[in-house]
Amino acid sequence: MLQNFIDATFIFSGIMFILALAGLSKHETAKKGNAFGILGMIFAVVATNFAIAYTDIVESNIQLGSAAALYVAMAIGAMIGIWKARKVEMTGMPELIALLHSFVGAAAVLVGYNVHLLAEHTDLLHALEVYLGVLIGAVTFTGSLVAWGKLNGKMNSKPLTLPGRHWLNLATVVVMVVLGFWYCMSGSIIPLAIMTVLSLWLGFHLVAAIGGADMPVVISMLNSYSGWAAAASGFMLDMTVLIITGALVGASGAILSYIMCRAMNRSFVSVILGGFGDAPVAESGEMGEYREASAEEVAQMLADASKVIIAPGYGMAVAQAQYPVAELTQRLEAQGTTVHFAIHPVAGRLPGHMNVLLAEAKVPYDIVFEMDEINDDFADADVVLVIGANDTVNPAANEPGSPISGMPVLRVWEAKHVVVFKRSMSAGYAGVQNPLFFLDNSVMYFGDAKASVNNLVAALPASATR
Repeated sequence: MLQNFIDATFIFSGIMFILALAGLSKHETAKKGNAFGILGMIFAVVATNFAIAYTDIVESNIQLGSAAALYVAMAIGAMIGIWKARKVEMTGMPELIALLHSFVGAAAVLVGYNVHLLAEHTDLLHALEVYLGVLIGAVTFTGSLVAWGKLNGKMNSKPLTLPGRHWLNLATVVVMVVLGFWYCMSGSIIPLAIMTVLSLWLGFHLVAAIGGADMPVVISMLNSYSGWAAAASGFMLDMTVLIITGALVGASGAILSYIMCRAMNRSFVSVILGGFGDAPVAESGEMGEYREASAEEVAQMLADASKVIIAPGYGMAVAQAQYPVAELTQRLEAQGTTVHFAIHPVAGRLPGHMNVLLAEAKVPYDIVFEMDEINDDFADADVVLVIGANDTVNPAANEPGSPISGMPVLRVWEAKHVVVFKRSMSAGYAGVQNPLFFLDNSVMYFGDAKASVNNLVAALPASATR
């Protein structure tokens, strides 16, 4: 009876995780999707504890020390999780997610070694599960740590391009395949240990070779890797709920990465193989003279405008300017101006980063458009406000030889006027200077994004003469 309850609870958890993914696919149902995910995880934890207790009772092997260690670890993890959840800002969410991915990878490696050392299964299929679980987990672990380091500035965002790096990666994979045959045939820990070291190196090298502009896609792919690592752990531990959860995360992460690669005109295979960053790094010198505008001048542009498009970027997130941006939107709409938001697929440093920020500030969903939906509308816009964005609005993407060459961007320069909110004239995260800043129809509005938008809101009523 108890075993049936455990199995049914695992199945229920899997259904909740499926509903969570379905809910997260739309803004309107995202909160409900999160609730389903939380509920599924609660039931999964409860069922896992019952499964442990049930096994101990049947085998008459109740070990209070193991149970105490389990609950102490859960308590420590819960406290750390609550602390991080309360402390982290939306700007720090990308690197936090990358760090959490590394935990999943490390867990898969530890589970693999634990299963190997217990030697409960000796068949070929189970040996293959252990080998692949450790391999995927190790690649995920170091790859996610590198992504975390690049996102929080502890590592240079520029790609690490070693001579013959693709051949080096290929040689590493070939050696790991040979080691896999050795391990599956012998069951020795030696090939497993060598493969682990090579996998740790491969994870580091693959992500280190990827440039900063492509990091959102990398985060999505690492999310997929962590899912497959969790699924491998589920096979090793014979836990249905881990297999279901890992497969869902792995598949959805891979699909999202594929969609983002298509949106960026990148090769999906290049993401997996660390193929980004082959283009030469452009110098970030100035490309002409730029014009600077005051809050009053920008407010007058907005007062005279019939249609305004706002293109947000990571700078808006850093400054937490989404709330004054929402207030500016309300002011403009109150004076009869049409306001739309243009969201690039990789705006920010995490898929959906800008959408979450705008939803947090209560910006209506129906005025927020993806790049493909709004790119043709810039030519009809009177004013485009580029708030904290750089690489996603860079015309250099249309130039051969640029590190972001071929990446679709928001064509903001087609508008009548473009106002760029920026702290300085420095290059973007990809290290590429932006010709947009020097165009005749562009002006620079310098300062902290939050303060700049607040000043603009304050200046707008006196200028609203249209």
